[in-house]
Amino acid sequence: MGAHGLLALDWHSGNRSVLVDHHLSGLIVGLTLDTRPEDIYRALIEATAFGTRTIIETFEAAGVPVNDFTAAGGLLKNSFVMQVYSDVLGRPINVLASEQGPALGSAIHAAVAAGAYPDIRAASEAMGRLQRDAYTPDPARSAAYDRLYAAYRELHDHFGRGGTDVMRRLRALRG
Repeated sequence: MGAHGLLALDWHSGNRSVLVDHHLSGLIVGLTLDTRPEDIYRALIEATAFGTRTIIETFEAAGVPVNDFTAAGGLLKNSFVMQVYSDVLGRPINVLASEQGPALGSAIHAAVAAGAYPDIRAASEAMGRLQRDAYTPDPARSAAYDRLYAAYRELHDHFGRGGTDVMRRLRALRG
């Protein structure tokens, strides 16, 4: 929640959403000689959660409400990551009850294609299960993340929206 003094932009393959600029690169601010590997790990996880929050806020600003947040797949194996996401997003996270989410999704689509169900919604109701509110935000951590997210948005906008083109220039040097 920022106590490590780090803030990251996780654009290691560019920014594929909101900014849509593959020339952007990753960034970690606040490194010192006292920085530990686990601090960097946490900052990078927080950056992915902040990026998700940026996407959600962009949808909502465009009039597309995001009412539920459901996670599936490999993220579910790391309860720390899931709790950080809930705290950063300030909302509960549902999780898919199946450990084989992609296979279940394929089976649901196949059942609809085979005519066993009239549509994806009906097949999902019959075949899928959710654990609702599996992760809920801790109010104190969410408040701390709100403050850190404000700093993230400053970095996001400065490096991603034209405050500087240093990332693009550094990338050009590699070529």
